[in-house]
Amino acid sequence: MTTLPWRGPLRSWGMLALFLALSLAVGAAGGVVTRPSLPVWYAELAKPSFTPPNWAFPVVWTALFVLMGIAAWRVWRLRGFRGAPVAFGFFFTQLGFNFGWSLLFFGLRMPPAALAWIAVLWLAIVATLVAFWRNDRPAGAMLVPYLLWVSYAAALNAAFVRLNPV
Repeated sequence: MTTLPWRGPLRSWGMLALFLALSLAVGAAGGVVTRPSLPVWYAELAKPSFTPPNWAFPVVWTALFVLMGIAAWRVWRLRGFRGAPVAFGFFFTQLGFNFGWSLLFFGLRMPPAALAWIAVLWLAIVATLVAFWRNDRPAGAMLVPYLLWVSYAAALNAAFVRLNPV
């Protein structure tokens, strides 16, 4: 990977830290919205047999948010914001949709609305993955686990809707 000449190592590492902080902040905000619902509402829901243990969620999500941050940084190093405006537009959009899903499912306790929302999140992730891939293949590849996890989360969300009619 070659960097643009005006991106020195200090600025590059600073941007990596910024992308990681932003991605992890979205995850933390989702966690803040999620946590109050876990011991009461979520614990009482009927769960499908393929539901992972609660401890798995923060572990997987943290890894995914780190990968998102690194992927965005790689595209920034190669193209900058001006060189990849569509890719970054999709990236920031999917972060917003990611938080929105946590808000709908856990914060507002609306699994049916969250199911519709996660479908849009999935499309936003695909768009981000494709746009990143076109700028830097490793960056696009780093979003594949995220897409797979959100596909799994969508299946879980659908099962929750089926098992817990409103």
